[in-house]
Amino acid sequence: MTAAISAFDIAQHLHGDEEIQTFLTLCALQGSAAEFVHALGTAARAKGMTQVAQDAGLTRASLYKALHENGNPEFETIFRVCQALGLRLVPQPVG
Repeated sequence: MTAAISAFDIAQHLHGDEEIQTFLTLCALQGSAAEFVHALGTAARAKGMTQVAQDAGLTRASLYKALHENGNPEFETIFRVCQALGLRLVPQPVG
């Protein structure tokens, strides 16, 4: 008998704004820019892509395209997605 193994999707395990905020904060502190953009996409899926796109003033398709693995979102898009997720980008000292 073989067991079916499904891919792990962290978006299915992020419940609520506080968990999403913690996830994005850790990614921002420990990851690269590309990893943070990927994390934004994960957070948007957890929250609901349609709702995040609407709140960010984007189409759902353009949000998927911007946050796709090969996407290259403009800073304005990242800024608006963070706001749509209820977060602010705040510069902090390194260290």
